[in-house]
Amino acid sequence: MGHLNTFPLPSAPTETADLYPESDGKPMAETERHFRELIKNMSRIETHLAHLPDAYVMGDMMMYYEEGNPRKSISPDIFVAFGIGKKERRIYKIWEEGKPPDFVLEFASRGTYRNDLTGKVQLYASIGIPEYFLYDVDRRYLPTPLMGFRLVGGDYVEISPLANGGIPSATLGLEFHLLDDTFGIYDPETQEWLKTAAEDAEDRAEGAEIRAEDAEDRANQEANARHEAETEVARLQAELERLKARL
Repeated sequence: MGHLNTFPLPSAPTETADLYPESDGKPMAETERHFRELIKNMSRIETHLAHLPDAYVMGDMMMYYEEGNPRKSISPDIFVAFGIGKKERRIYKIWEEGKPPDFVLEFASRGTYRNDLTGKVQLYASIGIPEYFLYDVDRRYLPTPLMGFRLVGGDYVEISPLANGGIPSATLGLEFHLLDDTFGIYDPETQEWLKTAAEDAEDRAEGAEIRAEDAEDRANQEANARHEAETEVARLQAELERLKARL
């Protein structure tokens, strides 16, 4: 009887992916508009914080806040955590990271706004997230389209708008402003609006094109001025020669 070939079985992981799933099975965003706002503004914040090696910016990632209880989870639309590094993650476990995120931004919708204003306010406060911001993409459901809350003594207190209408985030050092049909994020230090990497590259290209056009205009103006000066010199020389001929 021949010997059977045997192969070692792979060892079972100590913690299976099923215990802490990477997805809750829900769509990333309720509508295409919600999705675009999420991606655009996550990119803007990520680009703004790219120079900080310990700043982690992510969106729609499963976050677990009680070890051993996978039902205790939430998936913020966008969150920022400082001091944990930019390494790639598949899920966020607060007990492993050693801290909750420092900032959360949720995009309210018809299906989420009630929980955004009640359950999530209580949950994020209990987890210890310093700032929680809300934006109503459709501008139909929240008391005001843009809201910010700051943790004070274990409870959230709504952040009052600035004189310019912006809502300041002390955690990020930025201001959130309502615009025509969206919202913008403003850096009061640089006095510039945050941009995605693509928006920044597009603006740089447009600026270079404008500068090139300006340079061409200046060159044309200088050429015209030289031509006019040369024409005037020639006219004066001709007039001088005419006067000499009369002497």
